[in-house]
Amino acid sequence: MKDEKFPIGVFDSGYGGLTVLSEFFKELPEYDFYYLGDNARSPYGTRSYETVYNYTLQAVKKLFSMGCQLVILACNTASAKALRSIQQKDLPKIDPSRRVLGVIRPSVEAIGSFTQTNHIGVLGTNGTIVSNSYPLEIKKIFPEIIVHQEACPMWVPLVENSEHQGPGADYFIEKNINALLSHEKQIDTIILGCTHYPLLMEKIKKYVPGHISIISQGKIVAESLKDYLNRHPEMEKKCSKNGQHKFFTTESPEVFTQRAKVFCEQLSSVEHVDLGTPDRIKH
Repeated sequence: MKDEKFPIGVFDSGYGGLTVLSEFFKELPEYDFYYLGDNARSPYGTRSYETVYNYTLQAVKKLFSMGCQLVILACNTASAKALRSIQQKDLPKIDPSRRVLGVIRPSVEAIGSFTQTNHIGVLGTNGTIVSNSYPLEIKKIFPEIIVHQEACPMWVPLVENSEHQGPGADYFIEKNINALLSHEKQIDTIILGCTHYPLLMEKIKKYVPGHISIISQGKIVAESLKDYLNRHPEMEKKCSKNGQHKFFTTESPEVFTQRAKVFCEQLSSVEHVDLGTPDRIKH
């Protein structure tokens, strides 16, 4: 039916996207959301482009099969390695009226209001850093800004194994931040290019000088989604608004529920899904 409405889909390879989802709840409390985490196959950060693309496409198709007309990739690695291919190659064949958006572009668009020196740093997973997505996107909008990057391969495992608040985390966080800042003394803004990293914010601030701005993606992406819906009424009218949320995982629901509480307080029903066999896409 033409007037049928559907939830907004949110995908992440693991749990980090829940930090973005929490901001969606605050900014858009009336909307319905489906969150899908590919927790059984995470992390994506060290996987090849082809693997990340295939896994992400499976997840997008699964959310489409659940009725979602709009899907947000709340994962920097998926946004870096899969988003453009899905937008350009797959959506025209699947359903040109549906949309898939990422978290990198909104973060990049906000940079101009933070930096004064035009030197910024990016902390992210290996996959995000190697993709060069942030420098490439920033150059399109702010060609004058110079980007310095540092991969932090241990940060996601620290969070997902609940070791991020322990003293052992300090070693890796200090090491990576010092490595980033050694690139250029004029860095005055750092983007946390992974949705897990807000859970490390207390320790990150401990090792980042006070004059440097630290950009966490959740609030920025939530404000960007709200703006997108305002600018695209044809999509906004397809979104259901009952304030309801459902969670899906490729891991066991029990494991997901236990670990997800660190990232998001508003957990409701959790169901297991198999991404290898997506259901028929609903129209």
